[in-house]
Amino acid sequence: MNDSNKDALTPPSPLGLEIVKITYLKGPNMWTYTEALEAWLDLGILEEWPSNRIPGFVDRLLAVMPSIGEHFCSPGVPGGFLMRLREGTWMGHILEHIVIELLEAAGLEAGFGQTRETIRSGLYRMVFRVPNEKIGRVALKAGHELLHAVLNNEEFDIQPAVKEIRYYIDGRYLGPSTAHIVKCATKRKIPHIRLNEGNLVQLGYGARQLRIWTAETDLTSAIAEGIAGEKNLTKILLKSCGIPVPRGEIVDSAEAAWLAAEDLGLPVVVKPTDGNRGRGVTVNLSNQQEIEKAWFLAKQEGREVIVENYIEGDEHRVLVVGGKVVAACRGEAAWVVGDGKSSIQQLVDTQINNDPRRGNSDIHPLETIQLRSVVLGNLERQGLGPDSVPESGRRVLISANGNHSIDCTDDLHPAVAHICTLAAKVVGLDIAGIDFVCRDIRQPLAEQGGAIVEVNAGPSLLMHLNPAKGQPRPVGESILNHLFPDDTNCSIPIVGVSGSLHSNQIAMVVAWLLQLSGHQVGLACRDGLFVGPRKLQNLDDSVWESGRRLLINRNVEAAVFESDPITLLTEGLPYDRCQVGIVTDSLPVPGLDDHLMPEAEHRFKILRTQVDVILPSGVAVLNAADATVLDMAKLCDGDVILYAIDGQHPALIAHRAEGRRTVFIHDDIVVQDDGHHRFELIVKKDLPDVVRAMPDDVLLAAVGAGLALAMEADTIATGLKTFEPLLSGQKQTA
Repeated sequence: MNDSNKDALTPPSPLGLEIVKITYLKGPNMWTYTEALEAWLDLGILEEWPSNRIPGFVDRLLAVMPSIGEHFCSPGVPGGFLMRLREGTWMGHILEHIVIELLEAAGLEAGFGQTRETIRSGLYRMVFRVPNEKIGRVALKAGHELLHAVLNNEEFDIQPAVKEIRYYIDGRYLGPSTAHIVKCATKRKIPHIRLNEGNLVQLGYGARQLRIWTAETDLTSAIAEGIAGEKNLTKILLKSCGIPVPRGEIVDSAEAAWLAAEDLGLPVVVKPTDGNRGRGVTVNLSNQQEIEKAWFLAKQEGREVIVENYIEGDEHRVLVVGGKVVAACRGEAAWVVGDGKSSIQQLVDTQINNDPRRGNSDIHPLETIQLRSVVLGNLERQGLGPDSVPESGRRVLISANGNHSIDCTDDLHPAVAHICTLAAKVVGLDIAGIDFVCRDIRQPLAEQGGAIVEVNAGPSLLMHLNPAKGQPRPVGESILNHLFPDDTNCSIPIVGVSGSLHSNQIAMVVAWLLQLSGHQVGLACRDGLFVGPRKLQNLDDSVWESGRRLLINRNVEAAVFESDPITLLTEGLPYDRCQVGIVTDSLPVPGLDDHLMPEAEHRFKILRTQVDVILPSGVAVLNAADATVLDMAKLCDGDVILYAIDGQHPALIAHRAEGRRTVFIHDDIVVQDDGHHRFELIVKKDLPDVVRAMPDDVLLAAVGAGLALAMEADTIATGLKTFEPLLSGQKQTA
């Protein structure tokens, strides 16, 4: 530290820090189990100017971002970060909290960040959790600009920054229904992979995966979805099974609509056969002019128009999942009350559209009401228009449908629930939104003239997650229980191999053993990407991307991944958890110096990622001859198998004394010994030349992995005797 700067009362101007490098970590890494953005920050002169030395800095920061003072920090209490600010903390740490607060203000749960100094003075690594790289970069840029403004006593308006971040969140984040299901999956420890920029998400890995697309699943029939999209066909099928539906007729002109209404009997409903969210639907029509006008409105929203009997009562929506009713809500007509001063448009804006649940994006359960088409028709029938000023106290109907917002699940009569589940089954949907109209859902439909009016595929979940009245319902959990009953294993056996010493050979032998035990095995290692004996590609692009391809592949029943330290630093792991994690060594590798992590303690932090992701039911297979690797044993949530060439290695002796498994070589024989039982697995001279030529560490690690995967000793021995190296020179087609 420069003594003159240290003793100065005011810092030099202008102040700022530089973002040197940005790395997006797409999987579990040395910081956290999830995606994160890591930035290298060069504090420059700010290394000598923590927060408590810059006059007015803390108060200016709180003026721009008041809620940041409530953050937890190392004191572990609300307001802990404010304590750190007052005591003095460095600008990298402050930028971390600014970015997290911006993300939270934009509606994204961040909640995790760390800042650590590197071996180079003034250079820090700052990381924060974020599910998308673009969102992370935008938030980092905004936070950087905010910090500079506060440092230099400049104005900064936080709202445009939050708005921009929210824009990218809305464009790149999952829709609310899909996000809810994914959040529930995370709670159940079901892994997920987003397969496109929209809402197509894979739950589970490889051959055990299922996919969702909003509230549609792998189990949703395309034929059933097609039927649900044809309202008249749906009604025909429902009626044939004894389900009450309104009488109706498809019409191709306004004149035909009136003739159909006369045949059916007034009043009627006119609507598109393939509309959604109530668009183009006009109800309770009783004269020719209204009906003909409603036909034109409906035609704008769909391919065909249907005229139906009007069913008296309230609209209801029931969510059926896997043949069970899991939620129900009632619709609520939208009204305004005149004040003698305001126009209809003004009343709609102040009494209806100011509801925070209304909006025009997928995150809003209710739509913003626009004064057009159907709404204008409702007003016209009341002798009003958008500019009309109703007298004080007059109630004006704005919209009679499309406002499902009152939870009524507990009121649903068993007979009504039965009719709804039957309707979903008749159409063939595993997840369905059943719309019906009745006066009282506590009574059977037949007794009150109620009827089912629509069956919807891919129904929105928002109305059940965020009702205006009543309690939210656990619809995401119901969908997951439908897809993955409690005893369903949604993952595949995954083996991770990390280190630099012969890790690709170990991965190949383990993949061979898994294949011999009856699995279709995927392998991603430095020699290429394989499924079974076929090489799909050279590993000439991202290791992480190649690994993800295996997890998406429905043919893969087990997978083995090699991840070197540089991959762990720059990309993270392609999977969330594994059954077996092998760490071969902690030797220095080229490139670590460039990442400012040259010491053994740094390699420990990097490589421990492989151990951190092992399931509680899994096993770590560790090289006991490497002291740094051996020290990772205490981090494993599951069991630990230690291996070393020398069976009398002190670590192996201590491990056996605890009744835990070790693998070593004695008199040219591979031995397993847990202190109670000793097995001679295979004699080295019985192995083929290709295996005997491998270093003993490869043989021991592969045997340890086989034992960790609960393979029989005979299976492991047979696998080693029959091992054939995968071709690495020629790319083959899948």
